[in-house]
Amino acid sequence: MPLARVTALHQIASLVQELPAFDKDSAEAALDRQNQLTKPPGALGMLEDLAVFMAGWQCTPRPEIRTAQALVFAGNHGICAQGVNPYPQSVTAQMVANFEAGGAAINQLCKANGADLSVISLELERPTADFTQGPAMAEAECLEAVKRGAEAVDADADILILGEMGIGNSTVAAALSAAIFGGDARDWVGPGTGSDADGIARKTRVVEEGLARHGNKSPLGKLAALGGREQAAICGAVLAAREARLPVILDGYICTAATTPLHAVDPKLLAHCLIGHRSSEPGHRRLIDAMGKDPVLDFSMRLGEGTGAALALGILKSAVTCHNGMATFAEAGVAGA
Repeated sequence: MPLARVTALHQIASLVQELPAFDKDSAEAALDRQNQLTKPPGALGMLEDLAVFMAGWQCTPRPEIRTAQALVFAGNHGICAQGVNPYPQSVTAQMVANFEAGGAAINQLCKANGADLSVISLELERPTADFTQGPAMAEAECLEAVKRGAEAVDADADILILGEMGIGNSTVAAALSAAIFGGDARDWVGPGTGSDADGIARKTRVVEEGLARHGNKSPLGKLAALGGREQAAICGAVLAAREARLPVILDGYICTAATTPLHAVDPKLLAHCLIGHRSSEPGHRRLIDAMGKDPVLDFSMRLGEGTGAALALGILKSAVTCHNGMATFAEAGVAGA
């Protein structure tokens, strides 16, 4: 895999030309099939678009989802020293235990939609550094987390779902979004796990301090300086999925924000990624618009964990099942247009 050769963050930019691209021939063949199915053209709306998307990345006019892998990366953040979250960092490990015991929402949604869930803890006992005081991670530490994420990807799966867990990471998401796309810190900060007005003001101040200290770095330098291990791991998983031609469903604000450094390097690095849902976290709508993507769902969710992405998996399965299982006009003996 090209990422295995990377020894410095800036080298990730060189992967753009090596990674596989969308197969237009398969996508066109899938679209042609859609136009022959027993329905008016375009009548299934976004389901048709999703089937064609899957065809182009799986390189077949008849894409399938037999194996869906879901990865939830968990990390802790030094920025919590600034009081940006109403919950203690110990909740991260407690929630990981809940995932492993099958008791969280993501467990139920993966079960309902047929995804194999793995939860990967990233040095929870050693939070990243406080980015108001210095970089959250050294470059080597960030690259190690990127590669941890890449190594977790099952190249034999048909689709990858990504999620996260980490107390304080809504502040990290706001910092990364603002650092990559600009605007005032307050445009990107929201309540997260339940911050009140004072908590949101505190988060905004912390993001402003982080931007003042690290805002002039390169995109991947910003990932190391402002991000966390789970954000870096998500980037690594996205890159590994691209190498394996796996379409990716990103979860909400935090998961989407984790990929913004890759978008800043080259938007094509995220061409195989769907955004599973539009979070009710205020910055997510702004972020989706800035990235030029449309979410699959808008269900007013803001839990994280990969829950919105797991729910969107059911929509993608419906899309490919209709695509493959419906009869054409000729097969059904129905007069077409």
